[in-house]
Amino acid sequence: MLKKHNQFFKSLLLISDLVFVSIAWWLGYALRFHSGLFSPAERFVPRHYLIAWLMILVLWAAVFQGSDFYRPRRLSTRRRETLELLRGSAIALLLFLAALFLLREIVLSRLVVTIFWFGSLLLVSLSHHVFRAGLRFARRRGYNLRHVLVIGTAPLASALLDRLSSYKRLGLRVAGVHWLDGGTPAAARASAQTIVSVEELARLVGRGAIDQIFVALPLEQAARLREIQEWLGDAPVTLHFVPDLGELATLRGSLEEFDGMQIISLQSSPLAGWNGFLKRALDLGIGLLALLIFAPVMALIALAIKATSRGPVFYRQERMGLDGRRFVMFKFRSMVEDAEKYTGPVWAAEDDPRVTALGRWLRALSLDELPQLINVLRGEMSLVGPRPERPPLIEEFRKSVPKYMLRHKVKAGMTGWAQIHGWRGNTSLSHRLQYDLDYIEHWSLARDIKILAVTLFGGFRDRHARPL
Repeated sequence: MLKKHNQFFKSLLLISDLVFVSIAWWLGYALRFHSGLFSPAERFVPRHYLIAWLMILVLWAAVFQGSDFYRPRRLSTRRRETLELLRGSAIALLLFLAALFLLREIVLSRLVVTIFWFGSLLLVSLSHHVFRAGLRFARRRGYNLRHVLVIGTAPLASALLDRLSSYKRLGLRVAGVHWLDGGTPAAARASAQTIVSVEELARLVGRGAIDQIFVALPLEQAARLREIQEWLGDAPVTLHFVPDLGELATLRGSLEEFDGMQIISLQSSPLAGWNGFLKRALDLGIGLLALLIFAPVMALIALAIKATSRGPVFYRQERMGLDGRRFVMFKFRSMVEDAEKYTGPVWAAEDDPRVTALGRWLRALSLDELPQLINVLRGEMSLVGPRPERPPLIEEFRKSVPKYMLRHKVKAGMTGWAQIHGWRGNTSLSHRLQYDLDYIEHWSLARDIKILAVTLFGGFRDRHARPL
């Protein structure tokens, strides 16, 4: 019965998608040839567009079905579904273009194909969004439910039960819990039936009363999974493993698949692939524009430094960036020449005598940081990211602050999430690290733009700032 139910929804979604794909195709055709918006110079044969439409129906249906695009997605994310739609549509389009290349007698307008592809993405995505919203509405009211059995140890299984009961939109109803450690938490007694014996568990699964099983175990007990699989025998039930990786998954954990092997990433950078391209494009675009705008100001600062103190205009200092790689960071010199000759690499004090009068003013306005735009354009830094530190200081920090080196999973930045919250210069390391890791964990291009805006309009004068 459940299989027929799923097949009905799959067929319904496929038919719906093909309808919207057809609408997108004929909409592109109508806009190009019958709207009056474009030049009628291009000759067209209506029969070619009818043949192309039939080819599209076959190819899109084959690709979407073949990629298992219509599988149940109770535990999947909207982002993942959108990415799969984009990938499937791209593959179908390439197959369509290849078929047109082989069938040279069919001539189509490139504008029609372009409007069709983008229109189909938009319409199919919207239709899926509405469909999922309708399912969530029905599930909250007790329809389209799946019956779930939870097996696990008390702390982890209890946390899983709380989450399953909180997300009613998933349509997962807990039919029972089997506690592997023998105990029954008081909070769980009222929320789910406790299944005491393995025999009762096997009978419940065997008669088809359970659709999915969640096994929640700490990592050191993962070997018990084999034992649980033996309890279930060959029952055709979906089995999920919920490991306790809380203390191991330190930064943007994820699940990948390699040739059929599931690989759990415990920590990774958010700026791989497309994200990295977008962030680099933002750095180059805004960085180059900022350098052109501030060039006159930087020239005046350079002249003022030369006129008021001995030594070079720029201060070059080794810092640590992405993946622990070292680079030379540029700043306007704000201290006397050879300021660290006797002190070594230390943070400057609030009234440090080594800071020049001009340097104190530059630091207060953060204008001494402007030459780092060169580091940004060279790809050594980003406009936004954790502030870079000197390697000797980092060696000390990593001994006293756990997980300190994880902040180097992204490029160092001219400004950052910690800095706009007041944690600049000689302030709490642990608080700065907390904000840096939060930035990496929840990175987005929108957050980068927000940080740049706050820095530009309010971040230069900060009561927490100290000379660096």
